[in-house]
Amino acid sequence: MSTAARPAGAPSRRRTLRPGRAGHLFVAAYVVLLVAFGVVPTVYAVYFAFTDAGDRFAGLANFVEAAEDFRYAAAVGHVALYLLFWLVSLVVFVVGLALLLHRLRSRAGGTTLRFLFYIPGALAGAASVLVWLFMLDPSVSPVSFLLRALGFDTFGKVVAPGHLPVLFTMIAFWTGAGGWIVVMYGALNNISPDLLEAARIDGAGAWQTAWRIQIPLLRKWIVYMVILAFAGGTQLFVEPQLLSQASVGVAGRDYSLNQLSYDFAFQNNNVNTAAAISVELLVIGVVVAGVFVARSGFFDAD
Repeated sequence: MSTAARPAGAPSRRRTLRPGRAGHLFVAAYVVLLVAFGVVPTVYAVYFAFTDAGDRFAGLANFVEAAEDFRYAAAVGHVALYLLFWLVSLVVFVVGLALLLHRLRSRAGGTTLRFLFYIPGALAGAASVLVWLFMLDPSVSPVSFLLRALGFDTFGKVVAPGHLPVLFTMIAFWTGAGGWIVVMYGALNNISPDLLEAARIDGAGAWQTAWRIQIPLLRKWIVYMVILAFAGGTQLFVEPQLLSQASVGVAGRDYSLNQLSYDFAFQNNNVNTAAAISVELLVIGVVVAGVFVARSGFFDAD
């Protein structure tokens, strides 16, 4: 059977996906997971936060009960102090190390350093805490000589309550900073070499170039990092939970707000108050993210 030849320039009858439809297919799986493991649990938590054990509307009673608990104010203080140490160290050291790594990019050690920075991030949160529990015990730590030189001859002295914000910051930085260093390094590589060369010709040194050109151009990436780090920091749970078990209660099982919420839910069988604390953390995270986005011009076109 013969068919008439299609005229030159005539559109093909082959069915193709429109760009918009192809994009929808790419994000469909993510949307399903977001709804199943993000939206639905959030709505569920909000429902419990504003109802009582009999499924009756309770207004703000659960929030008031959480705030009046004798452990609540201390947990808020612990998380706030940890966030201060964590965010400051993250911004200062991640940006600083990324700038240093960018200057070493043409040398043989640059690739090795990027690999070494990224390795700790491959460990899950619980595994990284276990590694640090081993490192912080003077009886088995490979750096026990340093711990003893600082006056810490027992594990209990190392994990004393006053040291916990710094210890948790060190654990979080060791686990999560490497990935951000690599991200910042990639962002620095997107800065036009002509711009950096012009700064060098104008007499700008390394410090001036970093402060006046590179860091301002990294602003949105830094804001993005701070938003995610703040949200993750408010969820502090694994580190104090495992440290509490390893130290026989030195850290306390209600050190953070997440631990307190867990204790309400599974020790006191009070799911509603636990949900209220979770909703508070959600609201704080959303508000802080909104403030950072609005003040930084995060979505402004460059």
